[in-house]
Amino acid sequence: MPVTVTRTTVTTTMSSSSGLGSPTIVGSPRALTQPLGLLRLLQLVSTCVAFSLVASVGAWTGSMGNWSMFTWCFCFSVTLIILIVELGGLQARFPLSWRNFPITYACYAALFCLSASIIYPTTYVQFLSHGRSRDHAIAATAFSCIACVAYATEVAWTRARPGEITGYMATVPGLLKVLETFVACVIFAFISSPHLYQHQPALEWCVAVYSICFILAAVAILLNLGDCTNVLPISFPSFLSGLALLSVLLYATALVLWPLYQFDEKYGGQPRRSRDVNCGDRHTFYVCTWDRRLAVAILTAINLLAYVADLVYSARLVFVRV
Repeated sequence: MPVTVTRTTVTTTMSSSSGLGSPTIVGSPRALTQPLGLLRLLQLVSTCVAFSLVASVGAWTGSMGNWSMFTWCFCFSVTLIILIVELGGLQARFPLSWRNFPITYACYAALFCLSASIIYPTTYVQFLSHGRSRDHAIAATAFSCIACVAYATEVAWTRARPGEITGYMATVPGLLKVLETFVACVIFAFISSPHLYQHQPALEWCVAVYSICFILAAVAILLNLGDCTNVLPISFPSFLSGLALLSVLLYATALVLWPLYQFDEKYGGQPRRSRDVNCGDRHTFYVCTWDRRLAVAILTAINLLAYVADLVYSARLVFVRV
């Protein structure tokens, strides 16, 4: 009977004298006519239109508006670089592993555009009066959604399939690393005000958990992008398994402590939103304290689930050094 391979083989590249971990691919204008090339053109155009519409009427103010504008400009710039590299056949000269970089970026870009597509209309557009600025802002939101779908489609097209030999970042655990670091960054944005956690050692522990797990996941991503997985004192699969297990245990404590000390009156928490005077009025570009606490609790649960899935999927990978 034929045997079906259900695991994904991941290559980890040893450093060589040339410093290149991936084969050279000759560039050609025909790259733009391929499905992936056309998809990247859609990403380029949609992000360009989004920030152009907003910039033409100055329809961005405050931290949330700045975040959305940064997202569209950043995604446009990096997508343009990727297209130039592929058109010129410069993958081998690119300072990062081309086996891992495009899908890593596409996953981040999808999450960035998703956040902008949610944050921009809810914290800015709804407060604009009817007119040209509002129309441009609504159109920009629509193009941001298109960009999000385009980047997500690239991730779906280029991710690893069972039995394939590919880079780690194209696997499910690799993509989960991107999600974990992105969610951690959003958590950091919500806890940017120290008064949310400095009054309780347990809450300070939660912030330490978010920071430690973010740094470890970021290190795993950077090692793969730089083809430096061989510099670790232990094998890379062992590092990934230990990282996932440690993160699950740490996030489990944060999932218990953060809601307990933020929403239980016995521990100085605030159980009801109506009691938070900052949430009484609707403020443009502002998220009140109670909503920040709730958002962090939800994001903690999301990241815990991501780390659990990471731990499960990591055990199914087969690593081959080339």
